[in-house]
Amino acid sequence: MGIFDRFNLKRAKNGMILYTERDLDEYESYIEEKFGKYDKVLHEIISPDIHLDIIIVSPTDESPFYKLITMGVGAYRMNVPKEINHCELEHAELIVYLPKEWDLSSENETDYWPIRILKAIGRISINNNTWIGFGHTIHGNADMTAFAENTKLNSILLLTGCDLQVNKLGLRFKSGKKMNFYQLFPLYQEELEFKQANSVDALLDLFPDEEILPVIHIHRKNYCQL
Repeated sequence: MGIFDRFNLKRAKNGMILYTERDLDEYESYIEEKFGKYDKVLHEIISPDIHLDIIIVSPTDESPFYKLITMGVGAYRMNVPKEINHCELEHAELIVYLPKEWDLSSENETDYWPIRILKAIGRISINNNTWIGFGHTIHGNADMTAFAENTKLNSILLLTGCDLQVNKLGLRFKSGKKMNFYQLFPLYQEELEFKQANSVDALLDLFPDEEILPVIHIHRKNYCQL
């Protein structure tokens, strides 16, 4: 059953959308192959639709930052536009990398917002009968304010998820289903507006290669600030 208690798959009969036992085994194995062994999972207590857990891979000497990966989002088949059905974008999981100093046990919004955002984005497609994918942007708060009082970052850009060697992630289940991974890249309001007025490629071209880093930096430079 893996290193954590499995959610009762029979709950799927009550309207929940869950991975099959085999898919869950394959998913766990894939995450461990790409990120290493993990012994921490933030279990969701109340699950009205999917069961959205967050795997936590602790910092190591080789990768001195936290790796947070959702598990359960991809059980849901998103409503992808028919014209791109051939791209197999219906299923997705999310990733965020945090500095090793980050306090994951804190409930203060200055520490908790990445987890809150992971959960919120993980349910966007369910709550709005839509889909999420590369280049999509999502505001962290309805009033466009910052994620927390210690940063001015306020929105998320979804980028292609990569492993620790910066290789694109992608899991093909034995059942044939393709799982896509997207990485959360926080933006400032000015960067969001630039992307909306131009394109995601135009925005990313503003960043030096070394600034497109996987680890969130809450005080990084604003590349669209006048």
